[in-house]
Amino acid sequence: MPLRTKQITRWVSDKLGINDFSIKPASSDASFRRYFRITFDGKSFIMMDAPPEKEDSRPFVEVGKLLLDVGLNVPEILEQDLEQGFLLLSDLGDRQYLPELTSNSVPGLYSDALNALQRMQSGVKLSHCNLPQYDENLLWNEMQLFREWYLTQHLQIELNSAHHALLDDMFALLIRSALEQPVVCVHRDYHSRNLMITQNNNPGILDFQDAVIGPITYDLASLLRDCYVAWPREQVETWVREYCNDISSSEMGLDIEPRQFLSWFDLMGVQRHLKAIGIFARLNMRDDKPGYLKDIPRTLNYIIDVSQRTPELEPLNKFLLKEVQPRLS
Repeated sequence: MPLRTKQITRWVSDKLGINDFSIKPASSDASFRRYFRITFDGKSFIMMDAPPEKEDSRPFVEVGKLLLDVGLNVPEILEQDLEQGFLLLSDLGDRQYLPELTSNSVPGLYSDALNALQRMQSGVKLSHCNLPQYDENLLWNEMQLFREWYLTQHLQIELNSAHHALLDDMFALLIRSALEQPVVCVHRDYHSRNLMITQNNNPGILDFQDAVIGPITYDLASLLRDCYVAWPREQVETWVREYCNDISSSEMGLDIEPRQFLSWFDLMGVQRHLKAIGIFARLNMRDDKPGYLKDIPRTLNYIIDVSQRTPELEPLNKFLLKEVQPRLS
C-alpha cells in the first residue's frame, strides 16, 4: 500500500517532530493490522497501522488502559489517530515467547505468564469495565467456523443431517460447560505468540483488543494448550491444578474443586481449538495466509486427546477419527 505507507511516514514524522528515522516491518497478525518499528537516536517505538474500514482500534485503546491500570506490561499509547487508524506505542521488544520456549526455560516463563494472568483475572473489576460478554451466541458462532471453513470448505466433507446433529450436540455441551464457570476478564488470545520476554515485569502482553468477560479457564487453555507448542499432558495438568490452588487461596475468593476445574479446562480447550482450526482454514482460503495450516494437526490432536478421555465427547472423537483425521495431509 504505497499511499498508506506514505501516510504512515508523514504521520510519524509529524507526531515525533523528526524527519530522519528508520521504519521497518515489526510483525503482522491474523487481522488486517500491521506493525512497524520506528527507530531514531537510539530510541524505538511501534507504529500500529489498523485501517479504520477494516479494524476498529477503540477496543485496543480501552482494553490496554484496563490492563495497564492493574499493573500488566502492555504497550503504552503515546499518540493516536483513530480516524486514520494509527497508534504510536511503546516498544516491548522482539523476544517473543514461542521461539525461546524450551524444557529449561518454560518453568520460569510460564510462571511469569501465569502470575500475570492471575493479576488480570483478579485485578480487572468487571463492574467497572465495558467489555462484552462471552455469551452463548459468541461461543456458538466461533465453533461454527470449524464446521463451515474447515469441514465444509477446506476438507470438502459433505456433512449429512446426522453429522450436523452430532456437531450441534457437541457444541451445546461445550457451551454449557463454558457458561457454568466463574467469569473474569478474558484476554482471548493469551498464548506464546502474543507474549514477549521483557527484562522488567515479564511478560509483555500483546493482541488484547478482543477481550471479553468470560470463563475463567479460557486464557489458561490458550496458554497451556497452545496451538503453536505442545507440552506433556501430565505437566499441563500439574500447571492447571497449581493454578486452581493459587486462585482458590487468593483474593479472588473462589473455592473450586480441582477435578471440576480440570474438566472445565479440558472442555474449554476443545471449544477454543475448534474455533482456532476454523480460523486457520479461513485464513488460508479467504485471506491467502496458508502459514497457519501447519498448526492444524497439533490443534486437532488436542481435541482428539481430550475427546477420547471424556465420555460425553465420545461422538465427537469417533467423528474426528473417521471423517477428519484420515484427510490430514
